[in-house]
Parts: sequence; structure tokens; C-alpha cells
Amino acid sequence: MSGMAASSVAVEHIPRSGVWLAKVVPWIAVAALPLALPGYEPLATQVFVMILFALSLDLLVGFAGIVTLGHAGLFGIGGYTAGILSVHGFTDPLLTALCAMVTAAITGLIFGIAMLRTKGLTLLMLTMASAFLLYEIANKATGLTGGEDGLQGVSFAPVFGLFAFDFRGKTAFFYTLAILFLAFAFLRALIKSPFGWSLRGIRENDARMAAIGCPIILRRLIVYVIASAFAGLAGALQAQSTQFVALYSLSFELSGNVLIMLILGGSGRLYGSFVGVPMFMLAQDLLAKQDPANWFLGQGTILIGMVMLAPGGILGVCQRGVAVIRARRRA
Repeated sequence: MSGMAASSVAVEHIPRSGVWLAKVVPWIAVAALPLALPGYEPLATQVFVMILFALSLDLLVGFAGIVTLGHAGLFGIGGYTAGILSVHGFTDPLLTALCAMVTAAITGLIFGIAMLRTKGLTLLMLTMASAFLLYEIANKATGLTGGEDGLQGVSFAPVFGLFAFDFRGKTAFFYTLAILFLAFAFLRALIKSPFGWSLRGIRENDARMAAIGCPIILRRLIVYVIASAFAGLAGALQAQSTQFVALYSLSFELSGNVLIMLILGGSGRLYGSFVGVPMFMLAQDLLAKQDPANWFLGQGTILIGMVMLAPGGILGVCQRGVAVIRARRRA
């Protein structure tokens, strides 16, 4: 809470026009990426998808205090929903994305009712078990999901009937960026609402929140369903942009990776996903090129170093650096 208070104080010293520009300019800069770096649209699209996925996880981990190792299950549900609908002739990208959100939300509701009355290690194990369950169901239902070979034959109609998904990935780039922007705007409004502040209270001290009449279980269930819907949306965007759905989208490895991305950037800040995801994917690419056989060792070393030396993630380090500079200027 103190870190958030410090950031709000810092923002108060910046003119409103400057704050507005600081929020808008990065989005404009990213939208201009195809002009500056042509050919990188497919990679950037995957980064956008993972940022949205990490945002949905941050809603649980960073704001509600619900730590999960099974979030990929909901991501995969969204991907398979969009992919299966596409294979059976329902190819409108916006409609299939909406169906993916609804399916993931319903799945999150079912699992949430069963899991969210527990806490700590029990909850962690249950979330992991839920993802393993979905993974095995998808693996066995080969006629529907393709099993280990993945769901093939996936294709989607042009966005709004005008913009076809091309091989160079420009349509997917702008389509995914636009949805990420809208999702971020919604989630930002949500966490700044009374509901969002109640989530912070539950994270910090749920007993005190219950004492003042806050429905703890209901609030946790609502946020779990919302996070599930956005994870499903990310999965649908993944299926639409790659025209393929693999079992990896339901895997424990993906759940662990997105949690690492969030820790790397800084959870509970919402912007941490925008920092952690590109940094993780860049580091993963560089480490894999340097040592293809043992790059996991480098990844683990980086994570341990971040947890020990920068527990607030990259944004936490930047925030403390700004605080030190301001303190020296005042002195």
C-alpha cells in the first residue's frame, strides 16, 4: 500500500496534460511499430496476447491475493473454444472471442466455487489440479481437440468482414492491440473502483474486511470469474493469431511462465505485465540462443536474483529509484 501511495503522490506533481500524454503516447508508439520494425508483427502479437494473459493473472495475484498455478487451464479453454467453433464453421473472430470469454468464465465459476473457500497451499494445489484435469481431458478427447497433435484446420473470417488475417500478421497485430487496450482500460477502471479497493483490503486482511461486512467469498469468486474470462480472451486471441491450438496452452509450464513474467515486472501494479512479459520473452530468446540445452538454468538464476534483490519486480526497483532521487532533491 505504501508503494501505491508513493506513486499516487508522484502523479499529483505532474500536470494533468502530462499524465494524459504519458498514458497515451506509449500506445501510439506501439501502434507505429510496423513502420519502425516491419516483420516483427507476429512476435509483437504474441507479446500482446501474453500481456493480456498476465493482466488477468495480476487481477488475482496482485490485487486479490489469490495465488494460482492453474491459470493456463482457463487460457487453454478460451483457445480451444475459439478453435473448435472455427473448425465447425463459426469463424467470426469477435463472436468466437466472446464465446471463449463466456466458456472460460463458466469454467472459472465452477472451479471457483469448489476452490475459493480454501487458502494457502491447499488453494495452490487445487488450482494446479484443475489445470491438470483440463489438460488430460483435452489430451484424451482427440476427436474434438486433436490431442497431442493439437487442433488443426483453424481459420477465422476477416475482422468486421474487412480485414483478413494475413501471413505477415498485420491484421492480427492491430486487432490484438486494440483488444488489449480495451481490456486494460476495463481492468484499470475495475481496480480503481470500490470493488477494486475491496479486493486490496481482502488481500491485506480478509478477517478485518469480513468484520466490516464485506462478502469475502463472493468478492473472491467474482474476481476469479472476471480473471477467467480475460484469460479465456487471451487464449482466443492466441488461437486466432496462430490458427492453431496446442495442448501447451493448458500446461503447467505456461502457468508457471506467466507467473514468472508477472513477478519479473511487478505484481499488483497492473503495468507490471507490460514490463515483465517483453523482458521474459526477450531473455528467453537470448538464453535459448546462447545455450539451447541449459537455458532453463539461466532463467532460474534470473528469477532467483529478482526475488531476492528486487522483490517488487522491475517496476518496484524503478519506483524505489525515483523515491531516492526525490528524497535527495528535497534534502
